[in-house]
Amino acid sequence: MIVRFYIDPMEQDLYEYSVSYEGETLYSDVGLGSMEDCIVAATEGLDQEAVAAEIAYKGIISGTYALASLALMSEQIASHALQTTLAIEEVNE
Repeated sequence: MIVRFYIDPMEQDLYEYSVSYEGETLYSDVGLGSMEDCIVAATEGLDQEAVAAEIAYKGIISGTYALASLALMSEQIASHALQTTLAIEEVNE
């Protein structure tokens, strides 16, 4: 199963995330200190059926990653998601 992590900014450097599968929210949390914290927390909550996750920041999907990558490269994945979203938002201005 491939789940999707939705990560969104809240206020003053806080973030929220939700994890969904086929449009149904499985779990979520708010008030985390970084995008990386959201990825780590979302990954820790996955059951054994999940093999990968799509990462979406502010509604823009930046990629699909195997669980091992999420655990080992969460900082780089968060950075990539931010850069992808910023690039797309810049084009849309």
